[in-house]
Amino acid sequence: MEKPMNLNLLRTLQVLLDECHVSRAAERLHLTQSAVSRQLTQLRGLFDDPLLVREGNRLLLTPRAEQLKLKLDGVLAECQGLLVNRTFDPGAWQGRVVLASSDYVAQYILPDIVAQFQHAAPRLRVRYQLWSPEQLAQLGELNIHLVSTMLPAIPPGLCGRAIGADQPVCVMRRAHPLALEPLTLSAFTRYPHVKVSGGGDKDSFVERHLSGEGLARQIQFTVPFFGSAFETVSRTDMLMVIPEHIARNMSQLFPITYQPLPFAVPEHQYWLLWHPRFETDPAHQWLRNQVLTIMQGSMYSITMT
Repeated sequence: MEKPMNLNLLRTLQVLLDECHVSRAAERLHLTQSAVSRQLTQLRGLFDDPLLVREGNRLLLTPRAEQLKLKLDGVLAECQGLLVNRTFDPGAWQGRVVLASSDYVAQYILPDIVAQFQHAAPRLRVRYQLWSPEQLAQLGELNIHLVSTMLPAIPPGLCGRAIGADQPVCVMRRAHPLALEPLTLSAFTRYPHVKVSGGGDKDSFVERHLSGEGLARQIQFTVPFFGSAFETVSRTDMLMVIPEHIARNMSQLFPITYQPLPFAVPEHQYWLLWHPRFETDPAHQWLRNQVLTIMQGSMYSITMT
């Protein structure tokens, strides 16, 4: 049967074996001589060995004590090392991180993030996965290190930082019949829609508003990828409700335009989220600071005008 180990006793043993004298050991340990004598008795029982044997005015180490003396310094140094806040060196980081977001972030911002990692943490391996809002409750179990998503606020039980904010708009091809006139509610519901399902909840507020007006829209094409959605809008008369910063940036790459929606819209809030188990980890602190800086400074970011 294993005997319970008290690390305080090991520190006392270390000093006793070093001093070979109870009173001097007590002075170094800031304990009374009787307290050290009691601990020596406990140590003898723990190791089933006298450890220190008196010869005249001296205490001599037993062979078992000699063996322990060789190991104690290293063992106690390792235990003390557990309490030391070690400096994080990204250049030596050889781990793997998992990032999750919409495919828009993956396509237009993630390459800048990976390039920065390659420069500052060249041994770091990065894995990306498409984010789904349904995964939020299981974030701690999925081993995802960072999530970029759109939510009204940081969910309870998670940690996060704000990336930026904007509002939704209605996107259409530049040659659309509605492109040159103010968008009305009637016109908005007359044409079919594309819905981007990957990432966060971008447009459920539309259904809530239309339902209150006794109206509905026809979702004709649902896809998780922005590229496919923009290609479809560019070639058809379908409409699409997406965040303004994405519409603005993609209007430089696709033959599309966008207009304000014909009803009051909510403000979109964008967040970088992580599970609290990563909150105090120095590597994760470095990771999220790097990602946030790049996201906020990217030409495809919410904060750009």
